[in-house]
Amino acid sequence: MTAQPSDASRGKVIAASVSAAVGAFLFGFDSAVINGAVDAIGSGFELGAFIKGFTVAIALLGCAAGAWYAGQLADRIGRKKVMLIGAGLFFASSVGSGLVGTVWELMFWRLVGGLGIGVASVISPAYISEIAPARMRGALTSVHQLAITIGIFAALLSDAVLANSAGDAANELWLGLSAWRWMFLVGVIPAVVYGALSIALPESPRYLVRIGEGREAELVLTDMGEPHPARKVEEIRESIQAEDRTSFADIAGPRFGLKPLVWVGIILAGLQQLVGINAIFYYSTTLWKSVGFSEGDSFRTSVITSVINVTFTFVAILWVDRFGRRLLLLVGSVGMTIGLGMASAAFFTAHKVNGEVTLPHGWGIVALIGANLFVIFFAATWGPIVWVLLGEMFPNTQRSYALAIGTVSNWLCNFLVSVSFPWLSDRIGLGLMYGIYAAFAVVSFFFVRTKIPETTGQELESMTGQTYQARA
Repeated sequence: MTAQPSDASRGKVIAASVSAAVGAFLFGFDSAVINGAVDAIGSGFELGAFIKGFTVAIALLGCAAGAWYAGQLADRIGRKKVMLIGAGLFFASSVGSGLVGTVWELMFWRLVGGLGIGVASVISPAYISEIAPARMRGALTSVHQLAITIGIFAALLSDAVLANSAGDAANELWLGLSAWRWMFLVGVIPAVVYGALSIALPESPRYLVRIGEGREAELVLTDMGEPHPARKVEEIRESIQAEDRTSFADIAGPRFGLKPLVWVGIILAGLQQLVGINAIFYYSTTLWKSVGFSEGDSFRTSVITSVINVTFTFVAILWVDRFGRRLLLLVGSVGMTIGLGMASAAFFTAHKVNGEVTLPHGWGIVALIGANLFVIFFAATWGPIVWVLLGEMFPNTQRSYALAIGTVSNWLCNFLVSVSFPWLSDRIGLGLMYGIYAAFAVVSFFFVRTKIPETTGQELESMTGQTYQARA
């Protein structure tokens, strides 16, 4: 019978996971904070739709680069030091973005922040999965996504408070700086907290074994409730020895140069973004203003949506290890399709009255319900569970390269959605735009049904990829 962890060790695992997840909080905060600032930036710098979208989305190119190199860097210098680097990048981006003089400077600092987000997107779930026992891994890795949603909520709430305090995001607030600049500067606080917590965290047992600190790794595993730490260290050592003999050639294969399993990860990660979730979280304030909501109502609606996002992420944490990854993803795909379909139908009715876009009576409520229904199902399923799967689905000989390329896919698809939304919605309309996202939600259902098996409860060291390869 497997020994159960004590309350003390369970508490240490949770505390370490929550501390590591502060990086994910910054991930959510830094990516969403521009939501309340985008209109003021657009008018202040006199930006067209494409350049405005590119200014929002350029951070995601930094995310892709940060995600690609974070895992390799973490293997060389340790998880904790990479977390500190991420905190430094967030700090610099917050200060730089708040004090820019031109849109090109803003793009640069957004790119720097993107590097930090990319680092956090890899290191946070990887660190948590490496310290968490298998029976707790799904729930604790979902804390990563919960922290992202809380970061999004904090960003949108602070945006709303600062904009309301100044009367408008473009108005001067404190020290001669506009409210939109303070929206970025607030990010200094969580960046400092993340840096301090990173110093206090124990190092990952996998990294300690990699550098020959097996005894120290045993102590960390014991603290985290591992009943057989010496045996676990030996399993990790064997796993690392296999990994050290790996290269990019290990994910090379017959399907467009990659193994089928790697494509499963790439497509899964891409679909999480192609359903359009960040069209909501990057542009929701602009979106609701564009269909007739006042600025105050638009900010409040965005904050309410972010609260829903946080609340329903708890559903995934409670259910992911109970009902399994695959079932929740399938349910999520159905729910997202319905919500996006409702939003699409509502936006197809939009028309201009005295030059202002508006929705006919009743359709505004349909749009709100549809958008928030979409967020509910995304938050409870596809948001956190994709990250859980990407952290555990690959065999050890493929994990580092496959996880990196899957994460890059996620960020590039996020970039595609973010940069295209303001430009395309001006040309084809919000109805068709949300219809496209609904189509990707339908695709996600059939992809999961045919390609994704169940991995709940399996140890990382036992993953061989055979069940995925059979489906691929």
